[in-house]
Amino acid sequence: MRIKVGETVAILAGKDRFVTDESGKKMIKTGKVLKVFAKTQKIIVEGVNIKTKHQPPSQNEEKGAIVKQEAPIHVSNVALVDPQTQTSTKVGIRIQSGKKVRYAKKSNQTLDEKN
Repeated sequence: MRIKVGETVAILAGKDRFVTDESGKKMIKTGKVLKVFAKTQKIIVEGVNIKTKHQPPSQNEEKGAIVKQEAPIHVSNVALVDPQTQTSTKVGIRIQSGKKVRYAKKSNQTLDEKN
């Protein structure tokens, strides 16, 4: 997958796409990637796609609880935020000194800092 844990992504589709600021203007919502599921091509983004889970009481705990947690969304519904321009961008892959390296297509900046 071209998106990794810890990166900032913009939400392109779904009920959590827009967030309104103080002036009432709609802006595209962004969030940090918490977990990546490569086989199903889904990711969990912080503060996006919040679902309510009803947790029944267990033998150790006397009370049940209603817990809100993030649910996975498909990777096609998000785009990586370019660290240089702070806009959504596509991710490309090129070979640099014999290794595959990810780069932001809008700014042509390398995303993998290890090399």
